[in-house]
Amino acid sequence: MYSGDRYLADALAACGATHFFHVPLLLPGAVKAMQAAGVLPVVAHGEKAAAYMADGYARASGRIGLCGAQQIGAANLAAGLLDALMARSPVLALTGGSTAATRDRNQYQEVDQQPIFAGLTKMTSRIDLVSRLPDMLGQAMRVATGGAPGPVHLELAGFTGGVLNDPMDPAPLPDPAFASCPAVRHAAPAADIRRAADLLRHAMRPVVIAGSGIRASGAQEALAAFVRRHRLPLATSLDAKAVLRESDPLSLGVCGIYSREAANRAVSEADLVLFVGTMAGSMTTTGWKVPQPGVAAMQIDVDARELGRNYPLQAALCGDPKTILEQFSAALTDMPVRRDWLRHVEELRADWTQAAAPAEMLDALPIRPERLCRILSEELPEGALLVVDTGHAAAWAARHIYLDRRGQGLLRAAGSLGWSYPASLGAKCAQPDRPVLCFTGDGGFLYHMSEMETARRYGINTVTIVSNNNGLSQEKPVWADNTDHDHHWRFSPVDYAAAARAFGCKSCRIERPGELGPALRSAIKEDAPVIVEVMTDILALHPPAWTPSDPARFYQGDWLRSE
Repeated sequence: MYSGDRYLADALAACGATHFFHVPLLLPGAVKAMQAAGVLPVVAHGEKAAAYMADGYARASGRIGLCGAQQIGAANLAAGLLDALMARSPVLALTGGSTAATRDRNQYQEVDQQPIFAGLTKMTSRIDLVSRLPDMLGQAMRVATGGAPGPVHLELAGFTGGVLNDPMDPAPLPDPAFASCPAVRHAAPAADIRRAADLLRHAMRPVVIAGSGIRASGAQEALAAFVRRHRLPLATSLDAKAVLRESDPLSLGVCGIYSREAANRAVSEADLVLFVGTMAGSMTTTGWKVPQPGVAAMQIDVDARELGRNYPLQAALCGDPKTILEQFSAALTDMPVRRDWLRHVEELRADWTQAAAPAEMLDALPIRPERLCRILSEELPEGALLVVDTGHAAAWAARHIYLDRRGQGLLRAAGSLGWSYPASLGAKCAQPDRPVLCFTGDGGFLYHMSEMETARRYGINTVTIVSNNNGLSQEKPVWADNTDHDHHWRFSPVDYAAAARAFGCKSCRIERPGELGPALRSAIKEDAPVIVEVMTDILALHPPAWTPSDPARFYQGDWLRSE
């Protein structure tokens, strides 16, 4: 008997899926069929962590990430889709749901959760009849990868999605072209390209700002070729940090709230800003202060709704960033050399290097996060993927992580603390032959540290660096006027290395800077999940972003170190 369970397994396998991250009990028949079809079901310890794993898988591979939960766990799974929504990550969530016979009758553990998913996905829909599975699955995939990617949700009738147990006639499988991003590459109108080219040709101090849309488009090489050919300084969000090697003279680093002064200063001095694959949100623009409102601006984005949302545009290019960058580059002729501007950019880069070096080389105890990041940068091998949490982990990574080797990449939480560890497991599942490292703090790691058991059980061999400062130090300024409130941001001491060993992972605890390099080299070679706990300074706070209202300053190490 052919059933919905079998169809789902065949469809996912045909579309290139390799993993399904879930919490039982959902679709037991389909899960068995998936395994037989070559799709590995990974059982996580929480629905939100399963969604984060699917999200990390999607961002690392460009393919749809798959996650699921029975009906009562659906709201937990939905919470894990928020980061995917903010990051434009294609994730398909499957959950059990109500049936026509039980709906609105106070069935045990049955609540209408469609409104929850409606606010956290590009699409949410119900499947009450197994005959609707083929067309609804195909539609969900097209929505997930079409235009600006994002998460989608299908509620399958029955607490565990039992509607898929029903027999059905064999049906065409979904189009695999819509199982990865970008599903369609739209070009921009030629007239728009000509206008943008004319504006850029006449700018004297242009800057390009790139965001996560570069990753979704697979436009990294196209963007690097574009800025190098036309000698355009490039600032990025943390997600696009690896587009240019740090040593490239056009690389300004990360701009915005988590940033380097060199990047923000160059962006603030630009007379034309080209936004590429970024929504120009508050994080990338320092609360819409850098660049300053009114600057001449152009924008490339796959979603027309984002064009000019935050900065009025002199040219708007709607379509696939990779395709448009290639169009744009071909249209640019007779570009000025702009020697003075490029010389000034190089001076800003040199000023940053000089200002950052003292903290990055400091052998103080407890270990400074700047020093940790510099050592981590030196030890990251070619091709490594670094998955970074939000908060202080992202702030320090933006400033002091240097990606300067071939094939390195970075994924960053769009805003959900605790995302990075489960996401790194999903990323490793997507790219098993690639070194995958997670960089988080103890506050972030505590969210989902139970997934160490998942990593151990499935042999998901990542390296996780936990910056342990025994607290949420980013919250310190909120309580700085009253030490009686330290319990709001300081933690009780926890030995995460010992906890990791209890979960069956390998681990070490680092208390001196000189120990970290050898430990990382050893961890990367291990055929096992490894936790590297680094004892860092709780008094080290990330400095605020530079804005034009600040004095002409660069970061000077310990300027925020105080009780």
